[in-house]
Amino acid sequence: MSLPLLNISAMRCIPMRWLDFITGLVLMSRQNTLSPPVGIMLALLAALWTGASAANAEQGNFTLPDLQGQSHSLSDYRGKWVVVNYWATWCPPCLEELPELEVFHSAAEGRAVVLGVNMESIDEPRLRTFVEEQFLSFPILIATENPRRDQLVGPVEGLPTSYLVAPSGEVVARQVGQITADALNTFIERYEQNGAGAIK
Repeated sequence: MSLPLLNISAMRCIPMRWLDFITGLVLMSRQNTLSPPVGIMLALLAALWTGASAANAEQGNFTLPDLQGQSHSLSDYRGKWVVVNYWATWCPPCLEELPELEVFHSAAEGRAVVLGVNMESIDEPRLRTFVEEQFLSFPILIATENPRRDQLVGPVEGLPTSYLVAPSGEVVARQVGQITADALNTFIERYEQNGAGAIK
């Protein structure tokens, strides 16, 4: 089930619109409708933008603080399956999904971990109370509603969005919309049976 574009996705789309705008200007410069110096400058800007994004996607790494102020990097969990789940307290499908993520995390017994990345402007005491009321045992990381690109595994176009990262550190799956513990376990089982790269 895909979610419609919510407030968070609209904010995440702003940088991509700017990238589209820059790319359009670069194409105009190639058609000689812009002066060469402007075209060269815009081409360099676009290359830097897309290069930084590609480097982050290849590494699949980020660092964010949790509710206790401790920093967590995706690379800290190398050797385990990691579900990076982007969510917010105002998002009904996210709230329906949290118990499934808790089931998956608890049953994994250290073989896998869920990192819940909260993407909203909410004060920490209120978020901490919410997490306690939901009986969540997995780490909750704070990204705010407009995180930098290097604080994300990949694009977050709607909530909830989940990325599944293999023990090797490779991002092997992405789900926009709710996910279940059974779906995660089934995917991991098939991926391990078929070998890396067999399931995309």
